[in-house]
Amino acid sequence: MKPSVVLIAGSVAAIGWIALANAMQTPAKGAETQMNANGKVLGYRVVNGRFAEGPYAGYLVARPNRPDRVEKTDDEWRKLLTPEQYKILRGHGTEAAFCGRFHDNKKDGVYVVAGTGQPVFRSDAKFDSGTGWPSFFQPYDKDAIWLKPDFSYGMTRLEVLATRCDGHLGHVFPDGPGEKGGLRFCINSEALEFVPADEWAKRASGKKSG
Repeated sequence: MKPSVVLIAGSVAAIGWIALANAMQTPAKGAETQMNANGKVLGYRVVNGRFAEGPYAGYLVARPNRPDRVEKTDDEWRKLLTPEQYKILRGHGTEAAFCGRFHDNKKDGVYVVAGTGQPVFRSDAKFDSGTGWPSFFQPYDKDAIWLKPDFSYGMTRLEVLATRCDGHLGHVFPDGPGEKGGLRFCINSEALEFVPADEWAKRASGKKSG
């Protein structure tokens, strides 16, 4: 075989391996839509867009169609959020451990998504996981979030996203308190805003604060 032929064949093979590696690391485009169908996600059976077994049973694995969905352009998000909030929520970033403003917050109240105000976690579900990030054993309700397979950095994880805006909140792991369901929602402080319990009660009753 001529050297030029060998070079071409080698280049084709290399391109093939790169494409295969990328396919293994990155979910196919539209994967969240495909998850609506019954099947399996990360080895767990899925029925009607929700995990039907395993530690995540009952949780959404696809973005739901919400009438209150928030749609904004990238420029609009940048204007609405601080640089750090944008980095986390829209850029899928991660803040440094033990540095988040809510890491050690022990006040009673509700955590909402920065920029949309959607409630996603309650203070009574917060616990100290020792990881350096705010941790919760359950969300505000199971429709507040959806879980998306994340294969970045050579790992297999489940990303936690807000159902109103697809904002990145963090990841969930099956190593939480066993007596509370066994899950640990590891969340970035910058993705959240905190509403004290009395203020939340006023909002819930339709009253304006101040």
